[in-house]
Amino acid sequence: MLTNRRKTHILDCLRRDGQAIAKTIASELGVSEDTIRRDMRDMAAEGLVKRVHGGVMPISPDLPDFSRRQVIATDEKVALAALAVALVKPGQTLFLDGGTTTAAIAAALPHDMALTVATHSPTIAAALEHHRAEVLLIGGRLYKHSMVAVGAIAADAIRLIRPDIFFLGATAVHPLHGLTTGDFEEAAIKRLIAERSAATYLPVTSEKLDMISPCRILPLEGITGLIVPAGLSDAMLAPYREADVEVIGG
Repeated sequence: MLTNRRKTHILDCLRRDGQAIAKTIASELGVSEDTIRRDMRDMAAEGLVKRVHGGVMPISPDLPDFSRRQVIATDEKVALAALAVALVKPGQTLFLDGGTTTAAIAAALPHDMALTVATHSPTIAAALEHHRAEVLLIGGRLYKHSMVAVGAIAADAIRLIRPDIFFLGATAVHPLHGLTTGDFEEAAIKRLIAERSAATYLPVTSEKLDMISPCRILPLEGITGLIVPAGLSDAMLAPYREADVEVIGG
C-alpha cells in the first residue's frame, strides 16, 4: 500500500476515534507495525499529528492569547452569535463564558432586552455596559489567557446562581472525547457552571471540531446542544447528531 494511502487511513481513524494505535492500524492495513510507526513519525514531523505512546492523537488547537483570538474566524463567530441569541428569551438569566465567541454573543444581545447576564469574564461584563441587562460579575483569580476568573472564590459565587442558559466556550470538541480546553482549573469552572445551568450550549467554530485539548470539561452528552457554522458536511456532523445532542446550524 502506498504511503499516502496509509497516512490518509491514519487521519481517518483520528477523526473517527480521536486516536490511532500503531498496532491496530498495522493489522487493519496488513503491513508491519514498524512501517506504521515510521509513517506516524513523519506525520508528526509535518505537524499533522501528535505522537503518544503506541500511536498518535490529533494536534491540540493552538492557544493564542485573547487579543489575537479576537481576529480569528470573526465572520463565523458573528453567525454563531446570531444563532445563540435566537435561543434567548426576555427575563432569563444567562451565563456567558469567557472568550471571543461569547463576546460576539454579548454584542449581539438586543440592547433593550430585560435579562440577567452572569459572567466570570470582565471583558464580557464591560461589553454589556450599554445594555439594559443586569450584569453579575463573578470574581476570583484571573486566568489571563481567557480573561476569566477561576479558583475557589469564583466557584463559591457560581454555586449561588441557577442560569437558564450557559453559553460555554471550549478550545476543542470531539464526538468520543467530548469538550476539552487547555487549562485544568478553567475546565473545572466551566464544568461547575454547566452543572448549575438548566441548558448548556457550545457555540464552536469549524477549526475546533473533531479536535482534542489536554483538559476535559464534559462529555458530549453533558451539553444541551452544539451551535455550529453553516456549510459543514453531513459526514462531519453525523457523529454529533448520533450522540443525541441537538445541532443548531450546519
